[in-house]
Amino acid sequence: MESLNQIKAATQTGVTELLEAAHLKRGDLFVLGLSTSEVQGEHIGQDSNIEIGRTVVKAIVELLAPRGINLAVQGCEHLNRALVVERAVAEQRGLEIVTVYPQLHAGGAGQVAAFELFDDPVEVEHVVAEAGIDIGDTSIGMQVKFVQIPVRTSVKEIGQAHVTYLRSRPKLIGGARAKYEWDPFDQKK
Repeated sequence: MESLNQIKAATQTGVTELLEAAHLKRGDLFVLGLSTSEVQGEHIGQDSNIEIGRTVVKAIVELLAPRGINLAVQGCEHLNRALVVERAVAEQRGLEIVTVYPQLHAGGAGQVAAFELFDDPVEVEHVVAEAGIDIGDTSIGMQVKFVQIPVRTSVKEIGQAHVTYLRSRPKLIGGARAKYEWDPFDQKK
């Protein structure tokens, strides 16, 4: 297994590259899906590791906090993929708070780490984030705003876990006559 320092470095490199592509702004929401089992080369949900959870969550918070970007940490299937967020984020976004507390095998190490690190953590059932990272194929797509765009970074794996990065963009609507860049003076017929 990779060292915690290697896991932190890979996480921060991948997230930094995603942030460069996603162009997030202050107040946006970033979702983390994390299988610490997969990071260790085990099957998802079988070998949660709190130290890996703490390392990854802290590494991401260190990048997001100075930018004013909020973190949501998705739980596992045993909590119906509920997410840990700061209470202030839940209130600002009108998210419904639910009553449950994560454990290593119900929510996962990432959620437990978030509960330890956040100032006033709560669980919510669903979010609409502007971007996110999925470490270990945890299926964060349901939490990222439509339209989702995969982002390729130099980091394809963290530990032994496959990593997927998503950003979002507004929908492109219209038909053959629609334009997707503003040019008010191009009115030639």
